[in-house]
Amino acid sequence: MKNNQVVYPGSFDPITMGHVDIIKRLAKSFDRVVVLVSSNAQKKFLFTAEERKKMVLDALKGTKNLKVDIFDGLTTDFMKQKKIDKIVRGLRAVVDFEYEMTMANINRKLAPNIETLLVFASPEYYYVSSRGVKEVALNGGALKGLVPENVKKPLAAKLKSLKRKNDAF
Repeated sequence: MKNNQVVYPGSFDPITMGHVDIIKRLAKSFDRVVVLVSSNAQKKFLFTAEERKKMVLDALKGTKNLKVDIFDGLTTDFMKQKKIDKIVRGLRAVVDFEYEMTMANINRKLAPNIETLLVFASPEYYYVSSRGVKEVALNGGALKGLVPENVKKPLAAKLKSLKRKNDAF
């Protein structure tokens, strides 16, 4: 397996400044950071996988060692295909730890050679989540410091179209 690559999976629905912070920090330590945008037909996303991929790429323009892929399936299967043996999961707060520990153990069972690395969010982003960002945007709150600039307009447009659909009923 390739040594100095890492996969950072997530929904990125949408990408937040917390995600950007972790990805930029990873890019300093690894030769390649693969951001893996999940594509799961059973999960409801605000943005399509392609839209989320584009937002990640736009938010991280200039990050030379970045690759963004979309995958529908187990992250460990993707990693086996790409011969990458390190996965990174971000932790915002203690509440994330139990879930991430469970996922790390499941991944270890599925692929014993894949190591899970936990990266703590920078303190200024502990509270930032995609779900929280959508709630703020839906209620007209300010998104400054929560999402990259390239996310603000698509997020507002998506939520506006959803609101119109809901008002039609």
